[in-house]
Amino acid sequence: MNNSIAEVKKTTSKSSKPNQQLKLIDGTFTKREAINIINNVVDVKLNFHKLQRLSKTEGNINDACEYDNSRITELIDDRADVKAFLIALKSNDCNIKISSTVHITVEE
Repeated sequence: MNNSIAEVKKTTSKSSKPNQQLKLIDGTFTKREAINIINNVVDVKLNFHKLQRLSKTEGNINDACEYDNSRITELIDDRADVKAFLIALKSNDCNIKISSTVHITVEE
Protein backbone atom coordinates (compact mmCIF):
# COMPACT_ATOMS: atom_id res chain seq x y z
CA MET A 1 0.00 0.00 0.00
CA ASN A 2 1.15 3.54 -0.73
CA ASN A 3 0.69 5.34 2.57
CA SER A 4 1.94 8.65 3.93
CA ILE A 5 1.69 9.97 7.44
CA ALA A 6 2.69 13.37 8.87
CA GLU A 7 4.10 15.53 6.10
CA VAL A 8 4.47 19.17 7.18
CA LYS A 9 4.21 22.17 4.85
CA LYS A 10 4.72 25.79 5.98
CA THR A 11 2.94 28.51 4.05
CA THR A 12 1.82 32.10 4.42
CA SER A 13 -1.78 32.97 3.69
CA LYS A 14 -2.96 35.93 1.60
CA SER A 15 -3.48 37.90 4.81
CA SER A 16 0.20 37.35 5.77
CA LYS A 17 -0.81 35.26 8.78
CA PRO A 18 1.60 32.39 9.26
CA ASN A 19 0.04 29.01 8.81
CA GLN A 20 1.06 25.42 8.46
CA GLN A 21 -0.41 22.23 7.10
CA LEU A 22 0.08 18.73 8.42
CA LYS A 23 -0.83 15.98 5.99
CA LEU A 24 -1.89 13.55 8.67
CA ILE A 25 -3.13 10.68 6.51
CA ASP A 26 -2.72 10.14 2.80
CA GLY A 27 -2.87 6.63 1.47
CA THR A 28 -4.73 3.58 0.30
CA PHE A 29 -5.67 1.02 2.91
CA THR A 30 -7.53 -2.27 3.29
CA LYS A 31 -10.98 -2.18 4.82
CA ARG A 32 -9.63 -3.40 8.17
CA GLU A 33 -6.78 -0.85 8.15
CA ALA A 34 -9.23 1.95 7.30
CA ILE A 35 -11.51 1.01 10.21
CA ASN A 36 -8.49 0.90 12.57
CA ILE A 37 -7.22 4.29 11.40
CA ILE A 38 -10.63 5.95 11.82
CA ASN A 39 -11.13 4.37 15.25
CA ASN A 40 -7.68 5.43 16.45
CA VAL A 41 -7.92 9.01 15.19
CA VAL A 42 -11.41 9.51 16.65
CA ASP A 43 -10.35 7.89 19.96
CA VAL A 44 -7.54 10.44 20.32
CA LYS A 45 -9.94 13.32 19.62
CA LEU A 46 -12.54 11.91 22.06
CA ASN A 47 -9.93 11.58 24.79
CA PHE A 48 -8.84 15.17 24.19
CA HIS A 49 -12.40 16.46 24.68
CA LYS A 50 -12.97 14.27 27.75
CA LEU A 51 -9.74 15.49 29.37
CA GLN A 52 -10.63 19.11 28.57
CA ARG A 53 -14.02 18.60 30.20
CA LEU A 54 -12.44 16.98 33.26
CA SER A 55 -9.82 19.72 33.66
CA LYS A 56 -12.56 22.37 33.80
CA THR A 57 -14.25 20.72 36.77
CA GLU A 58 -11.34 19.07 38.59
CA GLY A 59 -10.96 20.21 42.16
CA ASN A 60 -14.17 22.23 42.23
CA ILE A 61 -16.53 20.46 44.63
CA ASN A 62 -19.25 23.04 43.92
CA ASP A 63 -19.29 22.36 40.17
CA ALA A 64 -22.59 20.92 38.96
CA CYS A 65 -20.65 18.90 36.35
CA GLU A 66 -22.85 20.17 33.56
CA TYR A 67 -21.04 20.53 30.26
CA ASP A 68 -21.65 20.43 26.58
CA ASN A 69 -21.16 16.91 25.26
CA SER A 70 -22.27 17.73 21.73
CA ARG A 71 -18.81 17.39 20.14
CA ILE A 72 -18.19 14.07 21.91
CA THR A 73 -21.57 12.77 20.80
CA GLU A 74 -20.98 14.02 17.25
CA LEU A 75 -17.63 12.21 17.04
CA ILE A 76 -19.08 8.96 18.38
CA ASP A 77 -21.99 9.12 15.91
CA ASP A 78 -19.74 9.98 12.96
CA ARG A 79 -17.34 7.16 13.81
CA ALA A 80 -20.25 4.70 13.91
CA ASP A 81 -21.51 5.96 10.53
CA VAL A 82 -18.10 5.59 8.88
CA LYS A 83 -17.56 2.15 10.40
CA ALA A 84 -21.00 1.01 9.17
CA PHE A 85 -20.21 2.39 5.69
CA LEU A 86 -16.91 0.52 5.53
CA ILE A 87 -18.32 -2.73 6.91
CA ALA A 88 -21.20 -2.58 4.40
CA LEU A 89 -18.79 -2.62 1.46
CA LYS A 90 -19.38 -5.98 -0.21
CA SER A 91 -15.79 -6.68 -1.12
CA ASN A 92 -13.14 -7.25 1.51
CA ASP A 93 -10.51 -6.89 -1.21
CA CYS A 94 -11.31 -3.28 -2.04
CA ASN A 95 -8.86 -0.50 -1.30
CA ILE A 96 -9.95 2.53 0.72
CA LYS A 97 -8.38 5.92 0.00
CA ILE A 98 -8.09 8.13 3.09
CA SER A 99 -6.66 11.62 3.18
CA SER A 100 -6.65 14.11 6.01
CA THR A 101 -4.85 17.41 6.27
CA VAL A 102 -4.77 19.56 9.39
CA HIS A 103 -4.68 23.30 8.60
CA ILE A 104 -3.13 25.47 11.31
CA THR A 105 -3.53 29.27 11.16
CA VAL A 106 -2.38 31.80 13.72
CA GLU A 107 -5.25 34.05 14.77
CA GLU A 108 -4.73 37.33 16.52
